[in-house]
Amino acid sequence: MRLDEFSLIGQIRKDFPAAEGTKGIGDDCAIISQKDGMETLISTDMLIEGVHFLIDRISPFDLGWKSAAVNISDIAAMGGTPKATFLSIALPKNMSQNWIDDFLKGYHNISERYGVSLLGGDTTSSLNGVCINVTIQGECPKGKALTRSGARPGDLICVSGTLGDSAAGLKCLLSDDKDWPELLQKHYRPEPRINEGLALSKMPGIGAAMDISDGIASDLRHILEESRVGAEVELSRIPISESLLKICRANDWDPYELALCGGEDYELLFTCRPDSIIPIPHHQIGRITEGSSLKWIGSNKEYKGFSHF
Repeated sequence: MRLDEFSLIGQIRKDFPAAEGTKGIGDDCAIISQKDGMETLISTDMLIEGVHFLIDRISPFDLGWKSAAVNISDIAAMGGTPKATFLSIALPKNMSQNWIDDFLKGYHNISERYGVSLLGGDTTSSLNGVCINVTIQGECPKGKALTRSGARPGDLICVSGTLGDSAAGLKCLLSDDKDWPELLQKHYRPEPRINEGLALSKMPGIGAAMDISDGIASDLRHILEESRVGAEVELSRIPISESLLKICRANDWDPYELALCGGEDYELLFTCRPDSIIPIPHHQIGRITEGSSLKWIGSNKEYKGFSHF
């Protein structure tokens, strides 16, 4: 059956009814009511076949899940609550209906888990692969958003979970190594840290925060630049899972390279005052310093995260 734009939009509209207080798919714009004392959060991410995913190495369900998850994670990084997404997708004309069905199931599954409505977007044909763009809208109490610019000298640097598992999962995927399902799962289906971000936004002493998408060797530099500070990170404190250690020993990989530079962990990276009582599981990995340099304590190597260009 030939792919039809209006049928596809109708299918999406049926699967994603508008939440109370909103008007979704059907007009040129969605309508979102806002409450007094709240701020709207907006972010967008694009995933392009051959750059962010390989169409023959990821199921459409997992791709749908991940497309929504990486955007929900942006709201988590700000300490907000996700509310709605807008999905734009370019598809080859020969894309099967089964692929589309499974993609939407994955997108719907995680959207439903976090109470996120799909309110609109765009569809078009593609001459060269799949392109997915998601815009997300969330909210937080006025003045309570976590930002990258609040780190101060003396702050502790913390992360919400282990690092490098997704990057190891990608290496397994590329080498057709299916013996590490827990690492593949971390790569295919990241879990946004919404509850953790909300908890951090309510506590005093939090300085700066963001999610880890390009590896902390890159992402921490964003915090340092926005906050105009430096940092020291202790490699011995980097949280590395037992699975990552095992696969690195088996393949002679550098676990710190994967943990610091691999990216797509979607854990939270944040700073806080030393006397802060942190309400979520976390690992302290370093400290914010004066100046602008980033030092890796325990290695002479200059770690750098993923760069898009």
